[in-house]
Amino acid sequence: MTDAATEQSQQQPIPQTLSVTTKSFAALIAVLAITVAFSTSIRGALSSVLPKTSTATVRSMATTASPAAMKITKRPWAQRGHADHDWLYTFQTFSFASYYSPNPLHQSFGPLRVINEDRVKPSTGFGTHAHAEFLIFSYIVNGTLEHKDSMGNLENLKRGEVQFTSAGTGIRHSEYNRDSKDEVHFLQIWAKPNKSRLTPHYETKKFTDEQKKDKLVRIMEDTSRLGEKTDTSPIGLQADLSMDASILSPGKSVTHDIVAEGSRKIFLHNIMSGRTQPKEGGAKIKIGDVVLGEGDGAYVEGLAGPGKVEVESVGDKAAEFLLFDMGTKDA
Repeated sequence: MTDAATEQSQQQPIPQTLSVTTKSFAALIAVLAITVAFSTSIRGALSSVLPKTSTATVRSMATTASPAAMKITKRPWAQRGHADHDWLYTFQTFSFASYYSPNPLHQSFGPLRVINEDRVKPSTGFGTHAHAEFLIFSYIVNGTLEHKDSMGNLENLKRGEVQFTSAGTGIRHSEYNRDSKDEVHFLQIWAKPNKSRLTPHYETKKFTDEQKKDKLVRIMEDTSRLGEKTDTSPIGLQADLSMDASILSPGKSVTHDIVAEGSRKIFLHNIMSGRTQPKEGGAKIKIGDVVLGEGDGAYVEGLAGPGKVEVESVGDKAAEFLLFDMGTKDA
């Protein structure tokens, strides 16, 4: 097309249909105005019957951590290491003595290195042996455990008592069941300290069933979070690790506040009432969608503080369990 033809086409009169469109547009505006007014009255009517969502509620919903971030790996009771030496009947959560698991989860978890659920027959026990570096504590479930060490300590520990030894540069000790009739049932727990060559240290404290009933009681705590020591304060240890205990009635739940900011791990252990897990019933706890029977444990990852974790008792008897809250660095 030539320049003259282009100019001519640009100067063509506006078609009559555009004039009609303008009138239609004006009519459309009027209809929209009526619609908006009508919808406003509808919103007003609905707001009187529908529940209101406050700004605070919206903010709360926006900051709640997603449960999907929590990864739970169950540690079934019968898949743990196990040994029956007649005098000693034991289950081992982590690789220990002759038990070895190639799964890294079962070798250590954060600072945790040993959780052995031991039963020692009457008039038998662990003879004198040496330890160094590790933080070692025993949680007495039933019976009486004699502790004797090279620091001069000699005690008979009963239910509810917790014995703690920081082996540090080296100690020797024995653990014995002097009772002639009843076995002693206890959990032997080891953790890796955050400092080496510590001066050996020994401490015991008692935490009653009443203190633990339907609530979490702090038993062990990192010395950096311990604060002022009192008769009821936790035992201090040199590791980014805390341990709580609870005896939780059926249908009850407890909420654990994650102890530090940043990435955290939790381990749960449901203490056994017998030598095997009951085939039916028994003590059971639930975290997330995972149910733990007696002797079961759970590795919980993907957590961060500040935050909360809920544990519910879903069995037909009270569940005595331990909850460990720790940093993510492995021992």
